[in-house]
Amino acid sequence: MNKEWEMVIGLEVHVELSTKSKIFCSCTTEFGGAPNTHCCPVCMGMPGTLPVLNKEVLTRAIKAGLALNCEIEKETRFDRKNYFYPDLPKAYQISQLYKPIAHDGLVEIEVGEETKQIRIHEMHMEEDAGKLIHSDWDNETYPDYNRCGVPLLEIVSEPDFRSAAEVSAYLEKIKSLFTYLGISDCKMQEGSMRADVNLSVRKKGAAEYGTRTEMKNINSVKAIERAIESEADRQVDLLISGEKVRQETRHWNDDKRSSYAMRSKENAQDYRYFPEPDIPPMIITDEEIDEIRRNLPEFMGEKKARFVDRYGLSAYDAGLLVQNKKQADFFESVVHEGADAKATANWMIGYFAKIMKDLAIEFEDIELSAPRLSKLIGFVESGKVNRKDGIELLNMMIKGEGPDDVEKYLEEKGLFLSNDNSELEKFVLEAIEANPKAVEEYKAGKEKVVGFLVGHVMKNAKGKFNPSVVKDAMKTELKKQ
Repeated sequence: MNKEWEMVIGLEVHVELSTKSKIFCSCTTEFGGAPNTHCCPVCMGMPGTLPVLNKEVLTRAIKAGLALNCEIEKETRFDRKNYFYPDLPKAYQISQLYKPIAHDGLVEIEVGEETKQIRIHEMHMEEDAGKLIHSDWDNETYPDYNRCGVPLLEIVSEPDFRSAAEVSAYLEKIKSLFTYLGISDCKMQEGSMRADVNLSVRKKGAAEYGTRTEMKNINSVKAIERAIESEADRQVDLLISGEKVRQETRHWNDDKRSSYAMRSKENAQDYRYFPEPDIPPMIITDEEIDEIRRNLPEFMGEKKARFVDRYGLSAYDAGLLVQNKKQADFFESVVHEGADAKATANWMIGYFAKIMKDLAIEFEDIELSAPRLSKLIGFVESGKVNRKDGIELLNMMIKGEGPDDVEKYLEEKGLFLSNDNSELEKFVLEAIEANPKAVEEYKAGKEKVVGFLVGHVMKNAKGKFNPSVVKDAMKTELKKQ
């Protein structure tokens, strides 16, 4: 973007809560399923039905508000947001405007070496709308109402962002907080976390905000970054050429790397809000808030500090491990089973990460027990199993193809390294006798030839010895020559 200009960004982040049932009925919130099979008369808005609040939604909303350092509204209520759209069958959404569950929060983010505070204007509860499926075969659109009534939290920030990098850091922080709380999986690819970007530009040093546009429901961090950069450039180009920026809602097409206008931007009065008549106000006591606060989990920053202190990990390694709560919990489980903490960290940061990248899977997709991995790491790190063979077995385990009994498998496959020193000595002497030139080079000071001789032993012995043990034995024997 032109360096004379700066962007001003506010976010509206929508997070689906992972409760078993929807916010006002008992339908499942499970992702997927055949279209229109996870709905009932209540979430379809049929006449004569009445919503009943899922109390777990309220509890999770309070947890989220506390994690975002918000004030919790002691008397909160729902409102009707009226608008017609094909994926909203009852033509209104039960949301919160006048008395949201939480407000005036603060989130701290890190961008590079800098720390910045982002203010939270409010956070409210609401029901999700359905989804429109556009046919690839004809010019038709079909509504799927499975998502109707799935509980949502909408977190509305103040316009405190000045770059796409800050937005990314904020979204990652929200994801971390909510997954550590266990209230949402925050899978953007499944729509359980989405963001609307409100963006304007102004000359650097100007006090007035420019005219903002909104880009809705962008569902990946990278797509959001691209949308921000593109929209900022578009607005600057308009202003430099003497045109005006229109206040409007725009759709971002990430495949084409461009946006287009959808409609003029609505204001609150366009939705004709009024208090929801079928749900009474909710009174939340200080005692209830304090009880929820006492049961908040250890968050990422606290866990990172503990990993450094308790397990002797570097801040960098601990930071990588705690990015994902399930990964961090699994690391501790493996260590508690007896594996060395630093070795386990190296396996998970190194081998795990590479295998998951190659298989294009997430940590949540892996079904691997801590005792099995602990045994494998122990065998490899103690020199009883060749590292290459251990990594191949790990690959099998991550794919779900590994054995239940690691030790039995390694024994049956003959993968335990030999401890027979007399047998090793024979292979070492054979290598020395077969390579007199390499021995002469070693005597002349060329240490690197040891690796060549070790390779000769490993090849002839079919990898049945630990390479480091072979290396030590080879050096000992060469000194005798």
